[in-house]
Amino acid sequence: MQLNYIANASVRSASGKTIPVVDPSDGQPFDEIQRSNAQDIADAVQAAHDCMDNVWHKVSAAERGRLLMALSRKIADHADELAAIEQRDCGKPTKQAKADAAALVRYFEFYAGACDKLHGETLPYLDGYSVMTWREPHGVTGHIIPWNYPMQIFGRSVGGALAAGNVCVVKPAEDACLSLIRVAQLAAEAGFPAGAINIVTGYGHEVGDALARHPGIQHISFTGSPTVGTLIQQVAAERHCPVTLELGGKSPQIVFADADLDQAIPALVNAIVQNAGQTCSAGSRLLVDEKIYEPLLARLGQAFENLRVGPATMDLDVGPLIRQTQQQRVWNFLSDAQVAGIPMVAQGQIVDEAPETGFYQAPTLLRDVPVNHRLAQEEVFGPVLCAMSFRDEDHAVELANATQFGLVAGIWTRDGGRQFRMAKRVQSGQVFINNYGAGGGVELPFGGVKSSGYGREKGFEALYGFTTLKTVAIKHG
Repeated sequence: MQLNYIANASVRSASGKTIPVVDPSDGQPFDEIQRSNAQDIADAVQAAHDCMDNVWHKVSAAERGRLLMALSRKIADHADELAAIEQRDCGKPTKQAKADAAALVRYFEFYAGACDKLHGETLPYLDGYSVMTWREPHGVTGHIIPWNYPMQIFGRSVGGALAAGNVCVVKPAEDACLSLIRVAQLAAEAGFPAGAINIVTGYGHEVGDALARHPGIQHISFTGSPTVGTLIQQVAAERHCPVTLELGGKSPQIVFADADLDQAIPALVNAIVQNAGQTCSAGSRLLVDEKIYEPLLARLGQAFENLRVGPATMDLDVGPLIRQTQQQRVWNFLSDAQVAGIPMVAQGQIVDEAPETGFYQAPTLLRDVPVNHRLAQEEVFGPVLCAMSFRDEDHAVELANATQFGLVAGIWTRDGGRQFRMAKRVQSGQVFINNYGAGGGVELPFGGVKSSGYGREKGFEALYGFTTLKTVAIKHG
C-alpha cells in the first residue's frame, strides 16, 4: 500500500480509506493509494509553509540548483525503476516509459542550471532615483498532475516551481500516482528539506478541490480538461490566486502537396499513437492538400494496418488506454463516426496475447470528417486520427483554426514563404514545421491559446509564471 509523502515522511490519509491501483494491461488491481481529504491537504500545505518560512527562503539560488541537480542524478540512477513503475501504473510500452524517465532527468537538469539565472533589471528613471525589479517566488504552489504523463508533467511543473524558489504540494491523478511518490522519496534522499515537495493522493473532487480552495496555496498549476480548468479558475478567482492552465488540444497536422511524405508519414503516425493517443498535443486532425489527399491516405492506411497493440511489457507500437472509462469514451466517438457514415480507412491490430480484461483500442484512421462533427472538435484522447482535405492556404487556415483549442500545430511544406505565413496565421501556442514535437523539447515554452489554456511551462519562460515581479525605487538625492 502506498502512503502520502508529506514533510519527507510516509503518512496515512486522515480518512483511513484507500483507492485500488489498476494495471491497464490486464485491468487488475495490484496496489492501493490513499484516498485523502481536505485534512491531508491542510497538513501538506502547513508542512510546505513551515519549510518555506524556516528553511527554503534561506537557500541561495546556487544551492537550489545543486539540489535540483542532485535530484536529477538520483532520478537517472533510478530511471529503470521509475520506468517500470510508470509502465505498470499507466500501461506505457517500455520505450515510452523509459523516454518519460529520461525526460524527467532532463527537466531537473535544465532547471538546476536555471536557478541562478533568473535576474531582475535596473530601470532608468528620474534623477536622484535608482529603480530595480526583483523576481520573487509565490511561496507555496499547488500542482494538479494528470495521468497521461505523470513524470514529465511533474518535471515541467514542479521543476520550474522549485527552481524559482517555491515549495510544492502535488496532487497526482488517482490513476497515476506511484512514480511521483517515489520521486518525492528520491528528493528527500537528494537533500531536499522536509516540506519542499509533498505528495497527496486521492480523487479530484475531494483532494484536487481542497488543494485549489486552500488559502495557503499561492499559485496553482493544472493540466487537464477545459471543464475542470474552468472550475479551478473560478475557485482560484475567489481569492485572487494566479493559475497556469494547460487544457488540451485538437491539434492540426497540415500537409501541403510539396511536403516530403517520407519524412512526414512516420511523424504523423507517431503524433497520434504515442501513449495510445492520450497526449494533449496529439496531432489528432490531419489536414491534407486535396492534390495529395488520396495517395497520402493510402500510405497512411498501410502504416496504420501495420501497428500492433498489446500489453505494456510487450513494448509494441501502442499500449492500453489508462482505464475502462477512457476506453468506453473512445468507443463512443467511433460509434458516433459509424452512425454519421464517416469512412474508416484503416485500423491497427490488437495482438492475441492482449488480455481481454485490458483496456485496448486499435489505432483508427478516419477520412472526410466534417469540420463541425464532434470528432473534429473534441479531444478524443485515444489513437484516432481524423483526416480532411483543403483547397489552398486560406482553406487550410480556416480548418486549422476551426476549434476551441490552440495548443500545437504541425506544418509540412518545403515552401519557405508558406512556412512563415502559416506559422503566423495558425492559432496555436507551438508550431512545428517539417517536424512535430521537436523531440520533447524541455527547453521550449509550452502552453496554449483559446480553450487550451494560458501561461507557459517548460523552458526558461516557465520561471516567470512561477514568480512575481517586485519593483523597488530608491530615492538617494
